Amino acid sequence: MDGEIVLKLSIVVPAYNEEETLELFVSEVNKQTEKLPLEKTFYFINDGSVDNTLGILKKLSVNKNIKYISFSKNFGKEAALLAGLREADGDYITVMDADLQDPPVMLNEMYTKIQEGFDIVGTCRVSRDGEPPIRSFFAKTFYKIINKISDTEMVDGVRDFRLMTRQVVDSILKLKENNRFSKGIFSWVGFKTTYLPYENRERVAGTTSWSFFGLLKYSIDGIVNFSEAPLNIATFVGFVSFLTSCLLSLFYLVKTLIFGDAVQGFPTLIVLILLLGGLQLLSIGIIGKYIAKIFLETKKRPNYIIKESNIKSN
Repeated sequence: MDGEIVLKLSIVVPAYNEEETLELFVSEVNKQTEKLPLEKTFYFINDGSVDNTLGILKKLSVNKNIKYISFSKNFGKEAALLAGLREADGDYITVMDADLQDPPVMLNEMYTKIQEGFDIVGTCRVSRDGEPPIRSFFAKTFYKIINKISDTEMVDGVRDFRLMTRQVVDSILKLKENNRFSKGIFSWVGFKTTYLPYENRERVAGTTSWSFFGLLKYSIDGIVNFSEAPLNIATFVGFVSFLTSCLLSLFYLVKTLIFGDAVQGFPTLIVLILLLGGLQLLSIGIIGKYIAKIFLETKKRPNYIIKESNIKSN
């Protein structure tokens, strides 16, 4: 009908070496969401891919509803998410991975939940089938730790895949920090939120770009960005070490005065020196991590550099 207002859905998709999945992804999303009363626009962010991802995106962009941004190099998923959210102009915005591990069919239920009054409808995996056991163990451990030491709650198994209202995304974009941890940011901004559970899915093609150590670094960044607990631990360790040394000094002084025993035990002394030295280095390392974050923030470097895009500048 003429004059009818059509609401828009922006689909933000970071992509790194996803040449095998892009066409499948677009086809599956269109198929599974064809009944949604929303005008869909895809925002693909090519995060410095070294395969033919950019070529595929240019091919797909003959469809006016497919936009792409290509970075000058690999800046990481956080930068890609930020770029996509900045460009997305929909009334509703979803973040998805191109490998179809985020089931497009869930967008229908997510939209229904939004209509019920929720501002954010997220997803969380109820299983980690197909994932290496050691990765699952450390992932579960991370969520247990972060929820104990941070005021920002993060649901175990939560994914970046979520549907958000315009107001939520505008609030996220007000956070100007360079060192970003989106899972924490999505939770920190608040708003009425619910999570939909689903079974873990394998990639439809290609291989993951996340290594174990990459995920470990990402987890450490999350802890540093959303908790002061490591600094408190460093302070506590320093205090306990100082108190222990005072008590031991007093003990050996009294023992010598009463029994006339000379202080012995050079192996013990060496062990204590190494122990205290290690604790000091650990504490300095923790403090250094926070200082490094401050250093990076003060530089005010851009999160990413766009090499080319088919999105017209406003």
